Amino acid sequence: QVQLVESGGGLVQPGGSLRLSCAASGSIRSIHAMGWYRQAPGKERELVAAVTSGGSTNAVDSVKGRFTISRDNGKNTVYLQMNSLKPEDTAVYYCNADITSLFLRRLELWGQGTQVTVSS
Repeated sequence: QVQLVESGGGLVQPGGSLRLSCAASGSIRSIHAMGWYRQAPGKERELVAAVTSGGSTNAVDSVKGRFTISRDNGKNTVYLQMNSLKPEDTAVYYCNADITSLFLRRLELWGQGTQVTVSS
């Protein structure tokens, strides 16, 4: 069994910072791309940022220069450092990972979601 566990959400004032973490655990052979998505009330889930196994990253234009995605392959963990947060960043943030299990099954997994609220 393979799972993703997220942490780090919360309430922050505009201009503040938060760091999200997502750790993969279980019968993992390899982890390919990892990413963060978000879903605000009444909106569709959107990709925020992603990072490949080699460390290449991409991010949606609205967060470029403010959010940074990174990963620690030794810990099977992906991070999202969010700076200069805005009220429009308020959403549930979901971790996503493309994983090959020890049984050679290709899996796309989602974390449980963590709430980020930006408000004064």
